[in-house]
Amino acid sequence: MKKLLFFSTILAVILSSCGSYKSNGELVGVSNRKKWFEPDPYGMVFVPQGAFNMGPADQDLANAMNTMTRTVTVDAFWMDETEITNNEYRQFVFYVRDSILRTKLAEAGLEGFYKVDENGDEYDPPVIDWETKIDPREEEVRDIMEEMYYPENERFFRRKEIDTRKLIYEYFWIDLQQAAKRANRYNFETGQYEGEVYNQQGEVVPIQDRSAFVIRDQVPVYPDTLCWIADFTYSYNEPWTNMYFWHPSYDDYPVVGVTWKQANAFSIWRTKFLNDYLASVGNSYVQEYRLPTEAEWEYAARGGLDLSMYPWGGIYTRNDEGCFLANFKPMRGNYIDDGAMITTKVGSYSPNEFGLYDMAGNVAEWTSSAYDESAYIITHDMNPTYKYNALPDDPVVMKRKVIRGGSWKDVGYFLQVSTRTYEYQDSSKSFIGFRNVRTYMGFE
Repeated sequence: MKKLLFFSTILAVILSSCGSYKSNGELVGVSNRKKWFEPDPYGMVFVPQGAFNMGPADQDLANAMNTMTRTVTVDAFWMDETEITNNEYRQFVFYVRDSILRTKLAEAGLEGFYKVDENGDEYDPPVIDWETKIDPREEEVRDIMEEMYYPENERFFRRKEIDTRKLIYEYFWIDLQQAAKRANRYNFETGQYEGEVYNQQGEVVPIQDRSAFVIRDQVPVYPDTLCWIADFTYSYNEPWTNMYFWHPSYDDYPVVGVTWKQANAFSIWRTKFLNDYLASVGNSYVQEYRLPTEAEWEYAARGGLDLSMYPWGGIYTRNDEGCFLANFKPMRGNYIDDGAMITTKVGSYSPNEFGLYDMAGNVAEWTSSAYDESAYIITHDMNPTYKYNALPDDPVVMKRKVIRGGSWKDVGYFLQVSTRTYEYQDSSKSFIGFRNVRTYMGFE
């Protein structure tokens, strides 16, 4: 009895020392946490919450029959002020390259490349230690680094180059859509889960615990540099195949040749990259980076000008001095009349009222929304979107994702803020890029 009383006293001291229940019996919350204010994320623009008329402000001239005008409301969010550039995407590629190399070195038995706990044991799953120096003078290190290059019979001009086929990013996300289904909820009466979920391979898996909602996948991260040739027949585009993504001349150009899945993987990596840092310095996590929904993209593109046809507010693609306001194909075959033949540096044209650049032209942009002609009819009027996680064996029509904004090779119709079209999620094009958004932590 004395032992039990002694344990209870210790427990009470521990709880009281946390400061959670020192309230004199009043309801004051569980702790006196410091006020937290979300800092402005680098390179992003704040888009306030608001309502707008989603859809065309004019008649459906193209007779697309896939839009209707309706009033919807979206929450506040941060949005990249420009499309993701080649230089920014290369940071992702380098991270994947270096993490694969460090994993190979650790699996080869070299010490220091996996973090250990206070007992000297490696974490499960392993955690890469980025502080350990790689010494290429060591023979074993050189041998493993050699595995990262193309084999000798595949080397052009005897140059040692990283084998981009090996740059595979393994990642996961939590499928909240499946977790939210009533049939998949935890049953407190039986003390277990009773539903089933689909994994990324399309297999039905019984729910044993919460880990069933963690969907794992892997994707090659290197852009499709050959899309410049594949997209156009009888056209000499070879100079852009390798140089566009790697050469310093194109650092500030929008990355292209990236599939919808690659854009999502980048977003997940970017979230992890930031939150890992915030955790290391004792700060709270922030919302995830992601692709914008179709409604978020259109709201941001309008820049607060509800009835505008283009992001700049007017009904024309030229300003009053006769200069084009975006990078697109202004006339039949005349690509350079707007100042660029293909893509151009991000931010080369004036921003809209929210401070966002290239919301029309340059490259079209992936959104997170799946494409369906009747989506505007079935979606909610609050943060509307239609999402579908297409599985490998699904019909091709289920793999359509909405792209917005038009590109350097499109005519003016596709630059309109309300024009919606699609591309398949596993396709990579020389005229499609992306930018991220992040939900604002609060209400503005």
